[in-house]
Amino acid sequence: MMDRRSFLGRSLAATGGTLLACREMGQADSASSQPVPGTISEAEIANAKFPEGFLWGMATASYQVEGAWNEDGKGESIWDRWTHTVGKIRGAGTGDVACDHYHLYPQDIAILKRLDQKSYRFSISWARIQPTGRGAVNHKGIDHYKRVMDALLEAGIRPFCTLYHWDLPQGLEDLGGWPNRDLAGYYADYAGILAKHLGDQIQVWAPFNMPWTFTNLGYGTGVFPPGRASYTDFLKAAHTVNLAQGEAFRSIKAASSKATVGSAYGMSPAYPATDREADKSAAARYNAMNNLYFLETAMHGKYPNAFVGGVPYEAMGFRAGDDKIMQVPLDWIGFHYYSRRFVSASAASAHGGGSLATETQDTGAAGNDLTQFTSVMPTQGPITDGGLEIWPRGIYDLVMQISRAYNNPIIEITESGCGYLDTPYDRDGGRVPDTRRIEFFRSELAELARAIADGARVRSFHAWSALDNFEWNDGYTQRYGLTYVDYRDQKRTVKDSGMWYGRVAAANRLVI
Repeated sequence: MMDRRSFLGRSLAATGGTLLACREMGQADSASSQPVPGTISEAEIANAKFPEGFLWGMATASYQVEGAWNEDGKGESIWDRWTHTVGKIRGAGTGDVACDHYHLYPQDIAILKRLDQKSYRFSISWARIQPTGRGAVNHKGIDHYKRVMDALLEAGIRPFCTLYHWDLPQGLEDLGGWPNRDLAGYYADYAGILAKHLGDQIQVWAPFNMPWTFTNLGYGTGVFPPGRASYTDFLKAAHTVNLAQGEAFRSIKAASSKATVGSAYGMSPAYPATDREADKSAAARYNAMNNLYFLETAMHGKYPNAFVGGVPYEAMGFRAGDDKIMQVPLDWIGFHYYSRRFVSASAASAHGGGSLATETQDTGAAGNDLTQFTSVMPTQGPITDGGLEIWPRGIYDLVMQISRAYNNPIIEITESGCGYLDTPYDRDGGRVPDTRRIEFFRSELAELARAIADGARVRSFHAWSALDNFEWNDGYTQRYGLTYVDYRDQKRTVKDSGMWYGRVAAANRLVI
């Protein structure tokens, strides 16, 4: 998961975005009879349609679910080091065991099959394949993922592989981490190893999960591992990742003729806080920095206009020819949607802290002098237990913006979900009656169906998450799963939302 994060860009910044923002920001209606902003009607939900063959799926990430942190030759990752450091994680949680998916994956895949899922987005632990991030292959790690792929294919589920979901081998961090551009080459080697050994089983690959999030929070603000707070380090890390994205694309394609390569970016639709030109420009910069920073480089080989005064090429370590390395023809575009942002112009540096959750961390404390915007998550809509505003309309705006800006590409919704703390209820036979999660998905999926009806080529939706799991700095204090996990004995209980989502997948339409 996540940094539950255009969308201004070329169209929204012009007219509609401003009008939408002014209408939504409230200058809110005072009449109590008005519906909650952002909600949609039962008729729209009932009429929502999805194309034949639409891929209903769920998502997880290696560090968040696998456990087995030091088994079968796996090396230490930066998240292993971080969680084993006192004071970093709420409740002192670690991913040492997590959901024990490493051992219990047959049970979890059986749940996916039972719920009629056709796509499973997961990630592979780099340190399980190359314990230090370089050198010899750990074949026990390869063999494990081969077994997982066999089980998925036997269940009729498409394996959707994210190569990197934030768990960098600690050995590579010891060499300087992502600000060291040598990592682009090491990462390309890793991508080629996976494609060589797993390419017959996996055809859908996304190099990185939410690259803006792990580069900014890990190196720009320091709230994620490795805990470095330097805007220059962020710029260098992000540039290395852009180089690595391009090199990995070519490595995968060279090793597997069946491969399609796309993305799994975190995005938040951005709306100007007012109709002032300064706020419109700030929202466009937010969109360029937080949403397009890794997409524009792949599609066009250049950085988007995210900075006041131009792209700081020297600070990021840009070299002649890097544009050609970064540019690759992605086969499809994937992104997450969790929340929207209101954006305003700001010229002053902001050196603030932030919550532990990824969803509310996006402006970046340092570096405000270069980007000169401030973003906030609105609170007009209902708020989840995880602290996010529910705004279904945002997924429509985001999908349509990407469709217009990039010539109507194939789109995969790689993550979306909500955190609620509902637990099994003994008086109801041990069920987990998480009705709020059902309502969240019903409304959001109706908006996604509207985007499809308006011409967007969306072919999948992956609910976050298949399981309750380790939620990064928040530890085990949030539950995003459609299946409840009792961490004391690893018992799985499919929530009411999971049962409902299974019926939706079976019917290929929204159901009661």
